[in-house]
Amino acid sequence: MTDRRRVAAIGLLAALVCASACSQELADAAASTAQGEQPSASADLAPAKNASLGAAPAVQERPRGVAGELEQSRTTAIVRAAQRVAPAVVSISVIRTQRVPARTRYERLFMPPLQRSAGFGSGVIVRSDGIVLTNDHVITGADQIRVTLPGGRDFDATVIGSDPVSDIAVLRIVGENLPSAPIGTVEGLMIGEWALAIGNPLGNYASDTKPTVTAGVISAAGRNIVPSSEDASFYFGMIQTDASINPGNSGGPLVNAAGEVIGINASIISRSGGSEGLGFAIPIDRAMRIADDLVRTGEVIRAWVGIEVEPLDADQWGRTHGVRISRVVDGSPGGVAALEPGDRLLTANGRTLTGPLDFEGVLLDLRAGDRLTLNVEGQNRPVSLETISYPSVTAERVTVLRDIQLISVTPQIQAERDLVSESGALVTAISDRLSEQLGLRENDVILQINRMRVRTADETAQAFEAVRGTGRVAIIFEHDGGRYVREFYWRR
Repeated sequence: MTDRRRVAAIGLLAALVCASACSQELADAAASTAQGEQPSASADLAPAKNASLGAAPAVQERPRGVAGELEQSRTTAIVRAAQRVAPAVVSISVIRTQRVPARTRYERLFMPPLQRSAGFGSGVIVRSDGIVLTNDHVITGADQIRVTLPGGRDFDATVIGSDPVSDIAVLRIVGENLPSAPIGTVEGLMIGEWALAIGNPLGNYASDTKPTVTAGVISAAGRNIVPSSEDASFYFGMIQTDASINPGNSGGPLVNAAGEVIGINASIISRSGGSEGLGFAIPIDRAMRIADDLVRTGEVIRAWVGIEVEPLDADQWGRTHGVRISRVVDGSPGGVAALEPGDRLLTANGRTLTGPLDFEGVLLDLRAGDRLTLNVEGQNRPVSLETISYPSVTAERVTVLRDIQLISVTPQIQAERDLVSESGALVTAISDRLSEQLGLRENDVILQINRMRVRTADETAQAFEAVRGTGRVAIIFEHDGGRYVREFYWRR
C-alpha cells in the first residue's frame, strides 16, 4: 500500500469513529432531555432561529406590593398637608382708583386725573361662614375686591376691618359649602420643622385658579424687622422660613406638616424682588386675635401701660441686654406700679428684651386687661401691672363739620400719640373730601382757629360754629411735630 493510500485509509477510519461518537452524544442528549434534564450551557447561548437582536424587551406589570409602596412614598406629610389646606386658599383681586398728578401740559389736558389699577394677592378662609384672612397691604385702598376659590367660584368680598399696624385684614364672602382651613398655633414651634407656603403668586396672569405650594423649613421664630419710614406695618415676632414667598403669595397661609395654618405670609427680604429664602409670616395666634377683634368691634383693642423705652448702649460686640425706661405717664399703669425713667427692663412676660422692638412686640400681642410682668434690674421680684385700653380709644369724641371726629389732648394722649402739643383737639377721623379742602389729616392737632386758641375738642367745635359763613378762615395745627397754617374760604 502506498503512503497516499495509507493516509486516506487512516482519514476514513477517523471520520467513521468521529461520526459514531457524535451520533452517540446526540442520542445521549436526546435521552437526557426526554428524562427532564436541562440542556447544556452551550445550548442556552445559541440564538433562536429568526430571532431579532433589536427587539424591545417585554413590559412586565409592576407587582402590586411595589406599586403600593411607591404610592405610599409619594403621599408624604407635605402632600397630605397641602391637600388639607389648599381648598381653603383663595386668590384675591382688587381694583383701586388712584389720583395721578399730571407732570406735563399734555397729561393735564388729556390724561384723566383718576386712574384705575389692578392688584392681586392671596388669602385663606378660616371660618366656614366666609371669614377670610389676608394682609392689609393686599386690600388697602381697594374700590372692588373679588375672591376666587380653587374650584373657580368667584365672590365679591366686603372688608370687615383691617389693621395696618399688624398688616392683617378680614374679608367676608357669602356662599354655600365654603371650605375652611384648620388653625394651628405657634406654641411649640420647632426650628427646622417642615413649612409650606401656599398662595397664588401669579394672580390673574395664570388661567389656573388652584394655589401653588412651596416647601421649606422654619428657619427662625420671633424675628423683628426694623420698619422703614414708609412702612405702616410693624413686623415683630415673625416666623422666618425659606419656603419661597413671591409677590402674590402675600396673605396666603404658612402651614405645618400636620396641615394646620401657623402663619399668614406677609413679607420677604430680597435684593431682586423675588424669593431669596428670607420669607416672613405673621404668627397665626396674633392674626386670629386681631381678626376676632375686627369681627366683633371693627377695630383692634390694644393694651397700653404708659411706658416709653429706649435702647441701651451696645457692648463691644454690638449687643444690647435690656431696655431703659425713658418716660412714664402720670396715672398710667406704669406710673401706678412706681416705675421710673432710668429703670432697666430685662424681660417682659418672659421674653428677653434686646431692644425697644421686643418690648413693643410684647405689648402689641396683649389685649386691654391682660397683665404685663416685667423683670426690672435691681429688684428682687417681678413687677406685675394690669394693662388698659389706649386713652384715645376711651376718650369722648366730638364731631364737627359732620365729617371730622375730635378728642381732647391730655397728657396720656400726648404720650400715646407722641405729640408735641400738650393741649388742643386731636383729629381721629376725617373724610377724604374735607381732608383735601382743609389740609388736615388723622393725628393732626388743631391749636387755633382764626384768633381763637382751642385747648379741647369742645372748644374747637365752638370755634368752628363762631366762624361759620364768615368768609376766610385760618386753621393753625400740628402735623408730624411741626406747626402749619391752612386757610380756606367759608361761604356766607
